[in-house]
Amino acid sequence: MSDNTTNDDQLMQLASQLKAAEENLQQLHKQLSTIGITPDDLPKPPKSTAPPVATLTDDVGSIGKVIEGIFDGQNMMGPNNKTYPVPANYASKSKLVEGDILKLTISDDGSFIYKQIGPIERKKLIGRITMQDGTYMVEAGGKLYHVLFASVTYFKAQPGDEVTIVTPADRDASWAAIEAVIG
Repeated sequence: MSDNTTNDDQLMQLASQLKAAEENLQQLHKQLSTIGITPDDLPKPPKSTAPPVATLTDDVGSIGKVIEGIFDGQNMMGPNNKTYPVPANYASKSKLVEGDILKLTISDDGSFIYKQIGPIERKKLIGRITMQDGTYMVEAGGKLYHVLFASVTYFKAQPGDEVTIVTPADRDASWAAIEAVIG
């Protein structure tokens, strides 16, 4: 493959991502205007809490393709909302929470290698493991959180056990990571 073809492919992908971002921005402006708010009326978040953005890059010097995305509790959401499966054992042991930024390297042989590159601020809660419709959940702070089956089995937890969970500190989440079993 020539360098021009590679550059053309990259430019097409970037153009597609830019168009999707512009369309999303137009949709947000339209939603704001229906409730009588302009973008200038919105509070300005501190730079450290700006929402992460999924990106696709060619990391020169590494083998394969590098994609950055956001962990959604089970998977990594990459550019254009493409979903990449995160191994449950990695997510459990790393105690990933919704909003963490991950880097995925897809090697030339097709191997997926994940690395957490942007952990978000976390808070800890104490809750109890329950099972609903065959799915493990933790009830903490008056809310139910999904937890990965791999986390439950890793900690040998059972419904009724008290656990410490980790969730994003600055946003509502539907998933949590189990940090420890209390009893």
